[in-house]
Amino acid sequence: MRLLQPHLSFAPELLLQAQGVRAAVFDVDGVLTDGRIYIAEAGEIFKAFHTLDGHGLKLLARGGIVPVVITGRDSPAVRRRVADLGLPHAYYGVHDKLAVAERLLVELKLGWDELAVMGDDWPDLPLMVRAAFACAPAGAHVEARAAAHHVTEAAGGHGAAREFCDLLLSAQGRYAGLLQSHLETLDDGRTA
Repeated sequence: MRLLQPHLSFAPELLLQAQGVRAAVFDVDGVLTDGRIYIAEAGEIFKAFHTLDGHGLKLLARGGIVPVVITGRDSPAVRRRVADLGLPHAYYGVHDKLAVAERLLVELKLGWDELAVMGDDWPDLPLMVRAAFACAPAGAHVEARAAAHHVTEAAGGHGAAREFCDLLLSAQGRYAGLLQSHLETLDDGRTA
């Protein structure tokens, strides 16, 4: 079996900025989805998620970085996706993301200097300006992009969260090892 060399690379200053991250918060609409909300007469019907993003969240956990979802909306589709990915930390229908993040940091015994955040709009800004590393997907609101240390090439719901996960894992020096481990088995019991 031949070894795979990572083809991914990020600017050294980004990797340095993200080096101490131990947990990462993700918004849903506009980050894990493309931001569109499909509503029928009976209410919200569905959201589309990308498997690249789902696998990235699973890789984060394997790499020792706690993935967290904090979203302003609550829907069966989001709850199902989070459950399918096996994410133990998820907060739905949150109006004050800062208060929830502060409680989370206490629970995880972490500081803001160990937290990364990916958001796309004003409700995410209180977390983005406090976190050690902030990221916004391409297409995010201009203020979210301005607050971010990194803006992804991919759009929300189209691999942006995976790009963020890959960056964080690279900063921790865990990306290459995880890549190599996937040559032996992909089976962790959960789908991406």
